[in-house]
Amino acid sequence: MAPTDFKNLVRRFYVLQAERVEAYKLFEEGHEAYLRTGPHYDFEHYKQLVHEITKAFCSISKEVLQIKEQLHQDFDRPDLSEHIDKLQIKEKEKLELTAKLQLAKQNAQDHPEDEDFQEKVREIKQDIIKNTATLSEILQDFKYDSEEPE
Repeated sequence: MAPTDFKNLVRRFYVLQAERVEAYKLFEEGHEAYLRTGPHYDFEHYKQLVHEITKAFCSISKEVLQIKEQLHQDFDRPDLSEHIDKLQIKEKEKLELTAKLQLAKQNAQDHPEDEDFQEKVREIKQDIIKNTATLSEILQDFKYDSEEPE
């Protein structure tokens, strides 16, 4: 395959990562709106948001895995597909942490007098910060390796 195909594939990977970032932003904004409906939460709208975000993440993930296979099979770049493997694991962790954070935020809002709930929110936020730093490192490694001549 031509070098332009490789570059287009890498570019598409970065577009998908940007779409993930946007999906997280929408997920967070939707959750904030959901929290504002408390104490009688509008769960139906939130459930629909979770459904739409889940579909978006699944679609992105599926295409990222296709890119991973192409990089490995068509371009003989197992180094890049390994970065994508690591990234997918960390993205899954981030999504799980985000869901835990949303639940913790609701618990903290519902029980403002209980410091344990506030502490749990802080702990999960720290875990997300660490996860995001690891994601950034993986993306930096991918960028560096993808710019190297084969």
